[in-house]
Amino acid sequence: MYNIVYNYIKGELIHMTTYLIKSFKRIEDIRQKGKIKHLLLDIIFIAIVATLADMDDWEEIEEYAKLKRKWFEKYLELPYGIPSGDTIKRVFQAIDSKLFLQCFMEWTQLIAEKINKQGIVAIDGKTMCGSYDNSTGKKALHIVSAWFSETGMVLGQVKTYEKSNEITAIPELLDILNITGNIVTIDAMGTQKDIAEKIISRKGDYVLALKGNHPLLHSEVVEFFEEIHDEKFRKDYCINHYRQVDKGHGRNEIRDYYITSKINWMDARKEWKELTSIGMVIYTRESKEDKKQECRYFLCSIDADTEKFSYAVRKHWGIESMHWSLDVTFREDAKRTRKENAPENLAILHKFAYNILKNEKSDKKSLKIKRLRASLNEEYLEKLFSGM
Repeated sequence: MYNIVYNYIKGELIHMTTYLIKSFKRIEDIRQKGKIKHLLLDIIFIAIVATLADMDDWEEIEEYAKLKRKWFEKYLELPYGIPSGDTIKRVFQAIDSKLFLQCFMEWTQLIAEKINKQGIVAIDGKTMCGSYDNSTGKKALHIVSAWFSETGMVLGQVKTYEKSNEITAIPELLDILNITGNIVTIDAMGTQKDIAEKIISRKGDYVLALKGNHPLLHSEVVEFFEEIHDEKFRKDYCINHYRQVDKGHGRNEIRDYYITSKINWMDARKEWKELTSIGMVIYTRESKEDKKQECRYFLCSIDADTEKFSYAVRKHWGIESMHWSLDVTFREDAKRTRKENAPENLAILHKFAYNILKNEKSDKKSLKIKRLRASLNEEYLEKLFSGM
């Protein structure tokens, strides 16, 4: 099937679809051969294009493909026309989600290699609220994802059915990622000794948020930084400082970054693999009405470099922004997709679309506007693909 599909992909999409076809060829079509009418790769390609173009369920994907049939016929065989929404749904229920994820990661890696920069790999989890099933007792699917700062794209994901299971899911994700030379950032739940050791073994560095889930270590670091405004203290402990100020909307946002590698006084440094420095960020928001301040603390394997530290902390918000986009732009939480492999495959499908949209940098329009453009403008749709 790979050769058939490869041969009939034509025109401006050839560069992008070559990558896609090379990735998807590993997916086995487990449907009964005598009953197959629609080619598997046709269905996958239609679903990706329609998801790009602001379609958010199987029925919408079918209707969009029917309206754009002439456009799809330029690139696909479609021996029996456009597949129905039910057919598309059944295919995504049946596709091996591990293989689909491998395809996604292989394709994403090909794109990322064009960037060839080291950066921040942010890891965080998100629950797909609509994937629970009360009738069977099935819990909502929790997806732990990795996001890369230099492309703004998702690198990969693993699934779990409990948010608390992020601790075991993160090492699984690290095992399938190439983090060599990059800094991995994780929220406090993922701040675990085994995870720090895994990151180092995978030739990465870490900046891990430290909170009350490690009470003794947290209180020790908090107590240390209480003297931060004493100039002599900062000098004695070689504490480097960097301040970032953002003004606008009638308020000032100030971030003070402090980091030191003089941590011989910490007994815990022997327990955490390659623990090299500790850091603190003081976030202050000032307006005419009030002033608010909060402190955050970090365990780091990087040197006491304020540029690296501040960049890692600032860039971690990118994965939170990605989750927000999946909720708001792709309406992921509203989807009642529950059966078999469909919830996880839908999450991967969304990330295919998200990455393609993020890669289009000719303007700074929102993802929502880009999806709208793709639904209405075939030239823009082809531009999204040909730029990959």
